[in-house]
Amino acid sequence: MTLTTAVVPPRGADATAWAEAIDVIRGPAPPYEGRFLHRDFHPGNVLFDVPPPSPEGARITGVVDWAATSWGPADLDVAHCSTNLALLHGPAWGLRFTEAYEAAGGLLAAATSERLYWQVRDALACSEEVRLLARSWREAGRTELTTRAVEARLDAYVTALLEALG
Repeated sequence: MTLTTAVVPPRGADATAWAEAIDVIRGPAPPYEGRFLHRDFHPGNVLFDVPPPSPEGARITGVVDWAATSWGPADLDVAHCSTNLALLHGPAWGLRFTEAYEAAGGLLAAATSERLYWQVRDALACSEEVRLLARSWREAGRTELTTRAVEARLDAYVTALLEALG
């Protein structure tokens, strides 16, 4: 499995962190047990039932948009959702999603270095799409998510991944 998109560090990004992140994905992909993947798993593709008056009893009722399905490690779907959460809400959200996934019984790569590979791989793949992501989120009402704001969150997330897992 090779990264097929160009890595485009955000303006003003931490050059050392991005060089380190690129080094992480230069090597071969870690071994994995293949699974059926959504490959565009993110909050916008998850349906919820939220009982009033508060979201505390919310439950997932479905996952939509299965057009990009593939076969690979579960880590890829988790990494993609983590990246999206980090860009939408801040790096801590992306890091917490992986923990929540495991707490709910999800299985990821056993080795930290393998987890780092998949998480960084997805974050760097998103680097090329920041402008498109920011535009679509602004059109959906998240007007604070300018291209620059999303770039800053991506840079902070890449750095946070390296600090947490590197």
